[in-house]
Amino acid sequence: MTANPQVTGCPYALDPSAADIHAEASALRALGPAARVTLPGGIDAWSVTDPHLIRRLLVHPHISKDAHQHWPAYVRGEIPADWPLRIWVDVRNALTAHGAEHRRLRRPLAAAFSTRRVRALAPRIEEITAALLDELATAAPDETVDLRARFAWRLPLLVVNSVLGVPDHLHDAFRDGIGALFATDLTPEEAAEAPVRFYGLCGELIAHKRENPGDDVTTALVASHAEGELTDQELADSLMLLIGAGHETTVNLLDHSVVDLLTHPDQLALATTGQTPWEQVVEEALRHEAPIATILLRFAVHEVVDDPTGVVFAEGDAIAINYAAAGRDPGVHGEDADLFDIGRAASHEHLAFGHGVHLCVGAELARIEVCIALAALFARFPGLRLAVDPDRLRPLPSLISNGHQQLPVVLGAAAAA
Repeated sequence: MTANPQVTGCPYALDPSAADIHAEASALRALGPAARVTLPGGIDAWSVTDPHLIRRLLVHPHISKDAHQHWPAYVRGEIPADWPLRIWVDVRNALTAHGAEHRRLRRPLAAAFSTRRVRALAPRIEEITAALLDELATAAPDETVDLRARFAWRLPLLVVNSVLGVPDHLHDAFRDGIGALFATDLTPEEAAEAPVRFYGLCGELIAHKRENPGDDVTTALVASHAEGELTDQELADSLMLLIGAGHETTVNLLDHSVVDLLTHPDQLALATTGQTPWEQVVEEALRHEAPIATILLRFAVHEVVDDPTGVVFAEGDAIAINYAAAGRDPGVHGEDADLFDIGRAASHEHLAFGHGVHLCVGAELARIEVCIALAALFARFPGLRLAVDPDRLRPLPSLISNGHQQLPVVLGAAAAA
């Protein structure tokens, strides 16, 4: 095997509580374009931080997302059954498939989230947003409210549930079940319980749609299953992907966008007066705070030598892609990459939604949702402000999902709806 000039010393142990993902990303970046790390649960992998290397890997024909085929340690049964992050490689859906299998599993999802279909959802997104803002307006102007729980969390869930045809009686259960799938500080017992609970909900949804079909994505997936195009597991895991990823990314994007704007009032003024489009605000927020900080896992099908960097990925190596680090890479975004700047020319060069064949199918929907939500939120509550010092906002205990546990704000007086 070719010597690897990038490997020095022991693997860097990633913090399962994700107390400071950007400090960790900076430390990893200092170790090179890719560094050996230990994931929660004691599994060794690479963390790739360099955006140029990330782009090359995400389109490389010998980099796979299918652990069932291309992670020898997994195939040989060497990955513990109680590994807390095992759900991220056990599932069988478009997120974890490779080659022809990926194309097969992604095809119905891509059709459901086509640009035409997504843009047609704008009026419905506006309705949901207005209803949530009406609920917020019932709070006293000086009352502290958790904007994540009451707005950032609920809007994407209601939208994705509308797309999927999730009945009202399952909304809260799915909301409560999603977070545990992304937490990386759980005990093995807690981690094992989370997918069981979520699969139970998926089963309820599938049964409901069989009895109550509609013009929605779940009904279409159930029909594909009935025609033999999806297995039982692929059907449930596709729903897990759509509900989990379709919700979590947008929640965190809206959460961080609000925080970034409230802590940069000069830039908020540019957005609310129309001098800078909301679309540009969203792109900079995606760059500055990638909603998915690190995505698990990819695998080297054969030895992969990256010529520009000299990094060698041995056959079977596990690879994590660090989107949070890539978004603040000084080589692409300058020495001020840690700063939020909606005037930044290279904002759109982020990788927050991935790249290549695994580009997030819900990217357009997330962008539209957050643009609508931000414009309406700040129009309704022009005096909105954080209720605590920004340094007191607690991050989610997840090296995957980059958001806050709560977002306490004071709304101020509401403008007329």
